[in-house]
Order: sequence, then structure tokens, then C-alpha cells
Amino acid sequence: MYRVNGFVCSLQIAWSVELSNGSPYLLSLGISKSMLALVWVAGPVSGALVQPYVGIRSDNCRVPWGKRKPFMIGGGAATILSLLILGWTKEICAWILPDGSPSLPNVTIALAVTMIYVLDFSINTVQAGIRAFIVDNAPPHQQDSANAWAGRMTGIGNVLGYLSGYVNLPEIVPFLGNTQFKVLCVIASFALGGTLALSCGLIMERDPNEDGPADEKKNNVLAFFGQVLHSARRLPPQVRKVCDTQFFAWIGWFPFLFYSTTYIGEIYVEPYYANNPNLSPEQEAKLWEEATRIGTFALLVFAVVALFSNTVLPVFIQPAFNPVGADDQGSKPHFQFLQIPGLTLRRLWCISHVIFAASMWSTFFVKNTWGATALIAACGVPWAITLWAPFALISSDISKRDAIKRGFLRSATPSIRSGADLENEDYVDQAGIILGLHNFAIAAPQVIATIMSSIIFRMLQKPRGETGDTSMGWVMRFGGMAAVLAALMTLRLDEEVDEGLEFVDSSEEEDDGEV
Repeated sequence: MYRVNGFVCSLQIAWSVELSNGSPYLLSLGISKSMLALVWVAGPVSGALVQPYVGIRSDNCRVPWGKRKPFMIGGGAATILSLLILGWTKEICAWILPDGSPSLPNVTIALAVTMIYVLDFSINTVQAGIRAFIVDNAPPHQQDSANAWAGRMTGIGNVLGYLSGYVNLPEIVPFLGNTQFKVLCVIASFALGGTLALSCGLIMERDPNEDGPADEKKNNVLAFFGQVLHSARRLPPQVRKVCDTQFFAWIGWFPFLFYSTTYIGEIYVEPYYANNPNLSPEQEAKLWEEATRIGTFALLVFAVVALFSNTVLPVFIQPAFNPVGADDQGSKPHFQFLQIPGLTLRRLWCISHVIFAASMWSTFFVKNTWGATALIAACGVPWAITLWAPFALISSDISKRDAIKRGFLRSATPSIRSGADLENEDYVDQAGIILGLHNFAIAAPQVIATIMSSIIFRMLQKPRGETGDTSMGWVMRFGGMAAVLAALMTLRLDEEVDEGLEFVDSSEEEDDGEV
């Protein structure tokens, strides 16, 4: 799993290149801000559509060397190609079109926007494969640990991405490119390609042909939406509750992730505009450049806090899944004496929503950049839990059902269904489609958050440079209200129950004549 999570880290670096440098790069090509907003719709749209589709296709894949690897490799190759083309868009278009062509700027913008969409769709393809890859290859009692490590690697990727904004890369490695964006694209491509090769080369997937022949109907694009609806109706109860919680949680997280830098920047420039409302364009540009750096520093602190939290917090919670015989399977956690009685993953996730809501509502009282930086940093704790808890809860549920169905776990209580019962019910519990639907529950509310944020901005925002603009603070507070609803939804989740579950001794199966 460490090899897989290295791939998660490099994938997050690729995301950070797009999120931190994509907008300035596109604006430098001459794209308008209104068009820029349409470009970034690619993220939620690709997340809502691509991951469920890739989940269905990978669940139904019967390539002998694995059902997740083909999508990880294909998506990884498309990600690398789109990053490199995006970095050298100007040069490619200048090479294709004749010198002085009047259509050169428009063609350059069109190619760059196309590559942004290709990048988003390909990254989501890789994400769909990698999360299911973790579920498939880690046993039920190690799902918490595997997903905690995935969260840590995501945090490391974020820290590396934000740190890159403080380093003059063309000066250090000029042979990789003459601009910051080009060098970042090359570094992200090398990191992604190397960790992808390591993960696919050293981790062997089970032959999916053991699951029986593929259902060709599920590979039909036209049948995709019907299959998604069918799978959504038959989601396991625990997974459905996690998705319901994520829906409200991400209405809250979207404004924070996209507007926190601007929120701090506005606090920073407020006194300057109050003391000198007639700044020259050069002074104003320099002021906002400094404000952006301060906002970026806050996000760097936020990423460091999230990484630290992802490293430390898993030590203190009780394992979500620890059936009889788990110690014999090598799942006894290190530092078990540090576990806090009663602190389960469900309760920790609920607490994280409360922390996030309190941080967002503290915008009523924050009046300076240091206070705002502390507010953003505090959100690193719930963000770390968000990157870990829901995936661990879903992965544990999927893996447990799969282990029961395959006979690796045995249920001794009537309340927990046997493998035969699960087979007879035709339960939709494959990792690909479930994680795809979970990602839909993350992506869809971002559209709602965008609409609500636009309404708040339209009602409260003031022209740039005018003091007393509270619109950004109210957008944050709206996110805090959604987090309270997410906390209430978390209370509906079931605690993991291990009574009656135990690992099946392989020697017993041999004595019974079972294979």
C-alpha cells in the first residue's frame, strides 16, 4: 500500500499544479474571467460523470493483469500528455500556425482550454482507479490504515505543491523549462509516471476473470445512466449515509477551497484602501500581489496542519473493523495503548464538521491577516479527516462484504448476512461503482455551492477597492451552515460492529473439503 500511496501523492502534485497555477496561466493567454469560470466547471462535471463511469467499466473489466490497472495506466498517460501540452501550448500553436497569424491567440486559448478539460477528465480516471485499487488490495482490517496513508500522501502532495510557489524553479532547473509553469508540469509528469510504474509493477491484482464473464451491457455508454441509477438505489446502507454526509460537507468545503486566498487578501488590502483610496494601477497590482502571497502562505500552513493531523490522529482512534482473529492476520495496530476509548472514526468525523463550522463562523470576529491565517490553519484538522474518514468507512464496508462473500470472513450472528445471502441478493457492492457514486456525492454539491456563492456575491459584493465588502465572509459562513448539516448527517452513520465476525482459518476449509 505504501507504493500505491506514493502514486496518490504524485497525483495530488498534478492537481496542485492545475489549481495553483492554472488560472494565472490561462489569464496570461488572454482568456476572460467569465470564460475562466466556465473552464473550471470541468472539475465538478468530470468528477460527477467520469468516476462513476470508470467505476462501472473497471468493475466489469476482465483484463488478466487487473481490472484497475488499465484505467490507471490510461488515465496516467493522458494526464502526463495533457500537462506537457498545456505547458508548451504557446510554442505548439506558434509552430503549427504561420508567423503573425491573426487566429494565433484564439487557437492558443482553445488548445489550452481543451487540455484543461482533458487533464480534469484523465485525473478523475486515475482517481477512480487508485481508490478502488486500494480497496481491492488491502484486507478489511487494514482499510483504515491504507486510507489514512492515502490521506497523508495527499497532504504531502499539497505541501509540495504550495511550497513550489516560493521557489524559482527555472533558475534552479532551467533545462526543464523557461517558466515556472513549464517546470511544474515536467516535475508533476515525472513524479506521476514514476510512481505509476512502481505501483503497477510491484503490486499484483487478482485475475478478474475469477469473477466470471463480463456483462457486456454494462460497457454500453447509453446504458451508463441506467446502471448508475440502479446502483444508486441499491447502495449498501452505510455507504448511502456516508454519501449523504459528503453532499452537505462539500457544499461547505467548496467556498473554503476556492475563496480562502481571496478572503485573506481582502482583509490585507482593506486598511490600505481605507488610508489611500486613490492608489495607482501599479500600486494596486503590487498590493494584490502581496495579498496573494499572504493568502498562499495561509494555505501552506493549512496543508502542513492537515499533514500533521493525518499522521497523528489515526493513532488515537479505535479501529473501525477488528473481527475475531484479526491479531493472527497481523492487524494489531501499533501504539494501541494510545487509543482513546469511545473515539471512533464516525465520531471523529462528526467532530471535524463542528470544528469547520466554528472556524467559518469565527469570520464574524477576525479582523486581521494573522487571525485569518489561524482560522485557515485550524481547518487543516477537519480537512485531514475529510481526506481519510469517509473513504475508510466506505472501504471497510465494501471490503467486509467482499470478504464475507468470498468466505474469508464468517458471520456467526443472524443479523449479519452470509456470503450466500449477499450473492442471492445481487448486492451492488463492487468498489469501482460505489466509489464513483461517492465521488458524485462530492462533485454535485460543488455546483450548488457555486450558485449560492454567486447569489451572495451579487447581493453583497462591492467594487474592487471599496472598503466594507463582507461578501466573502458571508460565503464562508454559508459553508459553515452546510457543515452543521453534515455533522447531523454523520450522527446517522452506524458504528462498525464486529460481534459475530471472525476470520476463517484456511485449514478449516481444507478439512471441510472447500476450496
